[in-house]
Amino acid sequence: MLKPSDKTRAAARRGRKMPTPVEVHFWGLLRDRRLEGLKFRRQFPLGPYVADFACPSLRLIVELDGGVHVLRAESDAARDAWLSANGWTVLRFDNAAVLRNPAVLFEEIRRHAGLESTD
Repeated sequence: MLKPSDKTRAAARRGRKMPTPVEVHFWGLLRDRRLEGLKFRRQFPLGPYVADFACPSLRLIVELDGGVHVLRAESDAARDAWLSANGWTVLRFDNAAVLRNPAVLFEEIRRHAGLESTD
């Protein structure tokens, strides 16, 4: 079941109101269909989870991982497995990669979408 609970929806709203600096940076590059016309949503609730960024038309989730994710590898793997079992693809990127070279992330998203690079 993908319907989010009230608790998950509230967590998504909090995430949209208080994004991390890296999420703000990435959203500034991604919003308004700036990537090949693809529509992404931020802090998108799905079942018991909240995706950092989701493109519903591609059933694609982009997760930006800070240092804490090193300690959460097992729970992240379980989360990714649940999302995959429900038809979503999860792409994970380290926060540093977003800040250093976001073009790498965009290229991976384009590859997943079956689009050629415009760079």
